[in-house]
Amino acid sequence: MIDINTLNENQKEAVLSDDQHMRVIAGAGSGKTRVLTMRIAHLIEDEDVRETRILAITFTNKAANEMKERIRKMLPDRLYEPWISTIHSLCVRILREDIQAMGYPRNFTIMDAEDQKAVLKEAYKQLNVDAQSYSYASMLSYISNNKSAEISVEHAKDLAGGFYDEAIKAKIYEYYVSRQEALFALDFDDLILWTVRMFKRYDEILAKWQRRFEYILVDEFQDIDNVQYKLITLLAGARNNLYVVGDPDQTIYTWRGADVNIIMNFEKDYPDVRTIILNENYRSTDAILNGANSVIKNNRHRVKKDLFTSRTSDEKITHYASVSDEYQAAWIAEKIGELHRKGKSYRDIAILYRSNYLSRSLEKGLLDARIPYIIYGGIRFYERQEVKDALCYLRMVAGADDLALMRILNKPKRGIGNKTMDAIAEEARRTHVSMYEVLKRNEIFSGKNKRTIENFTAMIEGWRTAASQGMEIFRLFEKIIDESGYRAMLEANKETDRIENLKELIDDVREFAEDYPESTLDEYLQLVSLYGDREETMSSEYVQLMTVHAAKGLEFDTVFVSDLNEGIFPNERAMNESGSRGVEEERRLAYVAFTRARNKLFLCEAGGFSYILQRPRTSSRFIREIDEAYIEHFGADSHRSLDRGSFDVQLSGVLFDKDPGSFGQRIHETAAAQLKKGELVSHAKFGDGVVISCKNGIAEIAFPYPHGVKKIAAGHPSLKRKAQMRS
Repeated sequence: MIDINTLNENQKEAVLSDDQHMRVIAGAGSGKTRVLTMRIAHLIEDEDVRETRILAITFTNKAANEMKERIRKMLPDRLYEPWISTIHSLCVRILREDIQAMGYPRNFTIMDAEDQKAVLKEAYKQLNVDAQSYSYASMLSYISNNKSAEISVEHAKDLAGGFYDEAIKAKIYEYYVSRQEALFALDFDDLILWTVRMFKRYDEILAKWQRRFEYILVDEFQDIDNVQYKLITLLAGARNNLYVVGDPDQTIYTWRGADVNIIMNFEKDYPDVRTIILNENYRSTDAILNGANSVIKNNRHRVKKDLFTSRTSDEKITHYASVSDEYQAAWIAEKIGELHRKGKSYRDIAILYRSNYLSRSLEKGLLDARIPYIIYGGIRFYERQEVKDALCYLRMVAGADDLALMRILNKPKRGIGNKTMDAIAEEARRTHVSMYEVLKRNEIFSGKNKRTIENFTAMIEGWRTAASQGMEIFRLFEKIIDESGYRAMLEANKETDRIENLKELIDDVREFAEDYPESTLDEYLQLVSLYGDREETMSSEYVQLMTVHAAKGLEFDTVFVSDLNEGIFPNERAMNESGSRGVEEERRLAYVAFTRARNKLFLCEAGGFSYILQRPRTSSRFIREIDEAYIEHFGADSHRSLDRGSFDVQLSGVLFDKDPGSFGQRIHETAAAQLKKGELVSHAKFGDGVVISCKNGIAEIAFPYPHGVKKIAAGHPSLKRKAQMRS
């Protein structure tokens, strides 16, 4: 019997219930991962369900790995494990077994974003299309939308009618799909779509997979889309148990297809469903939680739940209003420095923002204050150029697909020009073989190119022989990196960072080989194609900057949410495009942001003129919606304006209330004193300078080359007086 004494009553009910269909509404920080893992352990340990009869679907690889690790600790002596994976990984496993019924080989290629872009580049060249007129991102979105709506190429052409732009898109769509068929390749959308299509077409295949699973559990159910839901309902069928966990208040991915109505209306598809609400929050203090609750309750389309916590604190939410984004960044940096001096680790602090462009001023503020930071979820490890190149070399050994070949044939440079590449592609199309087969035949080349191609194919075949003779994957990989000349190319160019990334990739291959000694190169490449962010940053001593979307599922001791201004957060475009639904999604996003904080939450806004919005910034409605009992206001002289429904920030002068830190006091004193012409100052970034003039709190200061004359607020914390100079 598993130990459930650590659970509250609602959690116990969610773990032990024997209902066939269950919906668990799990509020932020309510212990849903614990409930899910204990539910699985209960089924195995207490209900004697075979591990392989349990399927758990998660939203990210990170969540899947965390769940696996927890279950291993709870049931250490079990020989088998339940199926726990993302929905895309699940579909790959299903298709690897049965896709031959759809006319594809089991070792089909999985296209990632770079592969998709490569196919579009081919299409644009063939069709004489300008990438500036039809961006890759917009075309991939068009293709994805058509596939999801089950609009065939022919139907897309019909829909285009006489509209030129739409007809061009339909032609690109046609090329993309035909190229996929030639490569036996599926993109991420296809993985789910093809699985659903196969289940609908072949009853015996669907029945096989329905028999395989008796219990299906789905995490983050509020974030699934309609195609994913169709797959889940097909697998569940009429007999299997379906257990879904999610929080409608945290649906923040509708822009990529998530449908909050799926979890809201779950009882329409399953009238016998039992709903349990987990409403005790174990993460945040009472002020943070109650403040977030007072915001989200303004949404009408939600399952009502009143989250509560036993974690009491005298600390309120701190709202700070600044006169500009520069002052906002400086205040945040100063406050972080103060917290760090008091013993707070940088990695326990996060700065969240609504959109990526907002990081610019925040990064400058942290740089000026010499505070180490990292952009979480910036360029993912497996998406870095050198990593993609190295993996394409491995793909040449595993299957030699055209996309991999085109990426690495001239990396490092081998004198293979665009004309030669075009000739290879044309010959492959004419003779209906792969581009690598054209290289191996070596019939259309002459002179230097013939020798180059011969050496290249001999190199690939040598690596294939080594792989077939059982060479360990990581040793083969090191051999490839060296013999291909790729490592030497990076070293010659003194690409230190790229070399370090390559070393990290070799370590990754080595770890895979050690953890899965019986696995093949194909399996490693499959894993990598589905793998998300590596978690190397989470244990580093950095302040973490990220969008609120990237922060979903994370938590921090201290959280700063920046740029809480109307039109920025909530986002104006989201509100204009989706009306009241857009406002509700933005409010859910704010709720997610606020509930990332365990012990302290800072909400910041910037005054001044916004060039993005083309108007002065005003305070976000989400500040106003927080109950006054749970928030304190500091910073630029601000007052409630109930008629306008916002804060008015006085911009005539630099006025500050009594501030909880030293920043406001310093600004007040320095601005009042003003800087004098001829005074020597020191700036954290620009070095020593001489004041040329100072009017209305703005100083003109001459710095040494290459900085020149800069206009800086006289009270900026990065600026300090040095000594009086003779004027």
